[in-house]
Amino acid sequence: MPNAQGEFIWFELLTTEPDAAQAFYSDVMGWTVASAGMEGMDYRIITAPDGQQVGGLMKMPDGMAGGPTWLGYVGVDDVDRSVAGITAAGGAVLMPAMSIPDVGRIAMVADPHGVPFYVMRGASDARSNAFMQGDASVGHCVWAELSSPDPAAAITFYGDMFGWRQKGAMPMGPLGDYQFLHAGEINLGAVMPVVPGGAKAWQYYFHVPDIDDAASRLAAGGGMILQEPMAIPGGGFSLVAQDPQGARVGLVGKRKV
Repeated sequence: MPNAQGEFIWFELLTTEPDAAQAFYSDVMGWTVASAGMEGMDYRIITAPDGQQVGGLMKMPDGMAGGPTWLGYVGVDDVDRSVAGITAAGGAVLMPAMSIPDVGRIAMVADPHGVPFYVMRGASDARSNAFMQGDASVGHCVWAELSSPDPAAAITFYGDMFGWRQKGAMPMGPLGDYQFLHAGEINLGAVMPVVPGGAKAWQYYFHVPDIDDAASRLAAGGGMILQEPMAIPGGGFSLVAQDPQGARVGLVGKRKV
């Protein structure tokens, strides 16, 4: 996979009810969700309106701690070397490295504060555009936001592991700073302190063409809006929601007038 080390290359929803989640996100996001055809496993591929694959959907493994969640895959040159570096830096292995034919090698890990994500070396020669910004990115992830109990330590960890850089920040008053992260030339997202009542976690934001229409569909489909549409730089709006099964998801889009 030609993506540079440290780019997000895939996103995955682990949920308690795959059929219900598929119906919900298909309506809210305009995604097409179909079986990956994997023998012995109900894994479903999420395709954006432009025809590009952006992620997967599957039932949560039995006994998995926590509730339904979205997880991101960080592309790396060598999964085993990355896992060794993550554990040496105080992180943990949640699922040992494994190779999947025609897919690649993956491992589920956690940063030193316990926030989970995957590392992956894809088998495909094609570039992943699961994370893609700009007007043409409807249905793709466009922003990744980490809530951490120690933002400075998190910036050091992810910088050491994946070469991410912190540059620029937006003050959040007594909560601290919203510090921007960069992977090469990509404005990847930001890291922020855990807000009161919040949780340490990665929050992924997906692009929708109309933020108000998406919010209406989300509520009608049984989701819950946790943060109403809020103006962001560039003329768009973002919201944070919880899907009917309890996974948090962010949406970004313009407001049609």
